[in-house]
Amino acid sequence: MIDSTPRLGVLVTGGGQRLGAAVCEAFARAGWGVWCQYRESRTQALALCARLRDEGHDANAIEADIAAEDNRRALVEQISAKGALGCIVNNASAFEPDTGLDFEADAAMRQIGVNLIAPLSFARLLARSATAGDGIDRCAIHVLDQKVYNLNPDYFSYTVSKLALERAVALQAQSLAPTVRVCGVAPGILYRSGPQTEANFAQASRANLLRRPIDPADVANACVFLAGTPSVTGTTLCVDNGQHLVPLPRDIMFVVDDLLKASAS
Repeated sequence: MIDSTPRLGVLVTGGGQRLGAAVCEAFARAGWGVWCQYRESRTQALALCARLRDEGHDANAIEADIAAEDNRRALVEQISAKGALGCIVNNASAFEPDTGLDFEADAAMRQIGVNLIAPLSFARLLARSATAGDGIDRCAIHVLDQKVYNLNPDYFSYTVSKLALERAVALQAQSLAPTVRVCGVAPGILYRSGPQTEANFAQASRANLLRRPIDPADVANACVFLAGTPSVTGTTLCVDNGQHLVPLPRDIMFVVDDLLKASAS
């Protein structure tokens, strides 16, 4: 018997590499049509989608600068013209080191624009793409960070933007219901970042209740679960091996750095 159900599309922002690539893979293998948005990671995004298509999946890389509203609107319209868009995973983020004392206003606004305004905008655009009686269960998923439940003052502007987005999960779920469900997923440390060394990451990735690195595929599969479970909205799923329950005075990278320096002295 041939399944005539139309394949829903998912837009994954920042989908060319790291967690975004894992999310694209998970949705593709779950039968979704994947739209992998990229801005600078063209080579990685094209290679990822080519590999997924070689495996028999529906995956397309699409270039867009999502910092501007006109670009976000055009992106959703372009994808919707190709087929029904059922989910947007707001994975793209800006992550710059600063503190509450030294942050620069322009840099802070760039992070707030990408980390907060863009996800809120995409969820709203997803709601506006709906037509009465189309029967599509739409879901916006905001990728957060365990830091929103385990505060420390490092990466100040980034953390502020993610805190606001975490609070917006419930608020936007109320605002966009019943047209769009809004959920969050909060990973722990998954990859090396910035100046982090391999030795630092090896220790930092185990600083959680389960004492083991977090598999990015688990975070990606959590996104697929949220997108495919119509009764879930307005809530955030922590996928961090319990990292948010291990309070630290500073970002884990700096704590581990101090430990490594102490052990070497």
